[in-house]
Amino acid sequence: MRSQLTIWIGFFGVAMLTTSCTDTAVLDQNVPIANHTWHYDDQPKLTAHIMDAGRPYNVYLNLRHTPDYKYSNIFILLHQHHPDGSDTTERFELRLAEPDGRWLGSGGGSLYTHQQLIKESVRFPDTGSYVFIIEQNMRENPLREVADVGIRIAPLE
Repeated sequence: MRSQLTIWIGFFGVAMLTTSCTDTAVLDQNVPIANHTWHYDDQPKLTAHIMDAGRPYNVYLNLRHTPDYKYSNIFILLHQHHPDGSDTTERFELRLAEPDGRWLGSGGGSLYTHQQLIKESVRFPDTGSYVFIIEQNMRENPLREVADVGIRIAPLE
C-alpha cells in the first residue's frame, strides 16, 4: 500500500512539473536570414492567433547575429495587420552592445541571441489572426551578419 502511494505521489509530482513548464506563448518563431544578409525587401512574416482579446500579452523581438555585425544597435519596423483589416507600423531600436563594444544578449562564439521586450502588457483589440511583418530599417542595405529574426508573444501569467 505504501509503495502504491509513493508511485502516485511521484506521478503527481511529474505531472505538475510537466504542466507548470509548458510554454503558453501564442507565437514564438524565428525566421532565418539567407546568407546572414538582410535586404530591405526580405520581410519575414509571422502569424499569431489571439483567442482571448481581454488578456494582456508581452511582445518580444528576437534577433541573432554574428560577432562580425558592425553596429551596436538595429532599427526594426514592425508592421501589424489586424483581423479587422487595419494596419499599423511601429519602429523599434534594439540595443545590441554596450558602449565599450561588449555584446549584450546570450551566447558567444559564432552567434549572439537577443530577446527584447517591445510591448508590455498589451491587449489585442480583437480575437483572430494578427500578421506581423519584420523589416530591417537601417541605412545599410543589405545588412550583413544577421542570422535570424522573430517574435515571441506570451500571455501574462
